Amino acid sequence: MEVDYREEYIQNSRGVQLFTCRWLPPSSAPKALVFLCHGYGMECSNFMRACGVTLAVAGYGVYGMDYEGHGRSMGARCYIRKFDHIVADCDQFFKSICDEEENRRKSRFLYGESMGGAVTLLLHRRDPTFWDGAVLVAPMCKISEKVKPHPVVVTLLTQVEEIIPKWKIVPTKDVIDSAFKDPIKREKIRSNKLIYQDKPRLKTALELLRTSLDLEDSLSEVKLPFFVLHGEADTVTDPEVSRALYERASSSDKTMKLYPGMWHGLTAGEPDDNVEAVFADITTWLNQRSLNWTEDRARHTLVEPHNGEYVNPKFDKRHQTRFLCGLKGRTQHHSAM
Repeated sequence: MEVDYREEYIQNSRGVQLFTCRWLPPSSAPKALVFLCHGYGMECSNFMRACGVTLAVAGYGVYGMDYEGHGRSMGARCYIRKFDHIVADCDQFFKSICDEEENRRKSRFLYGESMGGAVTLLLHRRDPTFWDGAVLVAPMCKISEKVKPHPVVVTLLTQVEEIIPKWKIVPTKDVIDSAFKDPIKREKIRSNKLIYQDKPRLKTALELLRTSLDLEDSLSEVKLPFFVLHGEADTVTDPEVSRALYERASSSDKTMKLYPGMWHGLTAGEPDDNVEAVFADITTWLNQRSLNWTEDRARHTLVEPHNGEYVNPKFDKRHQTRFLCGLKGRTQHHSAM
């Protein structure tokens, strides 16, 4: 599948060079914009290429950025001094794309995988009315009770985090082995030298913990339309995390789908048939919500979907909340009254 692929480096507010990339439909203007937020230790140009290509072929303009210290961006490898730096960098780059003349009337969606799910939710918190929806794939938005560290351990680590912030002292299992089911794809991912595969740094681990706890306490503040997907056999992020988001979020348009037998890497580590089914669900969800806005988006004026019917962007009853389980799915509807 051929698409228009481009790369560019930008500089963030702290003077760090960040790698960005985009996938665009080859022969037409994008019908909407999708912004990728990758997971911990991951990168966009190679690891998320299938996502970019698939969505571009479906008619979307897809944009990604490697966070500071990740992938092809500059900075200490996988060192997250402040999680808000990641959020601020994404906010600045993504909005610069949205502000381009040809994009101002297009719907704009966030797409977050794993830790990128946390980035997505924090971008929504930062500007609650800016984004038109989010796709969340096995998001990091709550610490499972199964792996939550004891408060005493956290206190001890916090006392030394400014002394040895970059030390790789946090024990962890091989995430690649646990996340990606297909053995051939797993080894291909392992051979990607842009992916960080060492132990987490102390301050990075604490930032991830603090971010997850913060999000867990504010799930009810999530109000944008979202589609959360999770493999039922995921051992990296507990599916109960996604269920908690679905149940607590205040969104009037929310959908959750659990995939029996699938692991954490829904879009990159499953057999091809499973990956195609996941992307089919994602593109269907996006297609139903991709609208052409009038010039003044801030006033929530009427919009025109591609079928020519005008609807209210705040809530379209065709966009009902659903809970699905399985590839074919069982559906539970919940909609605004």
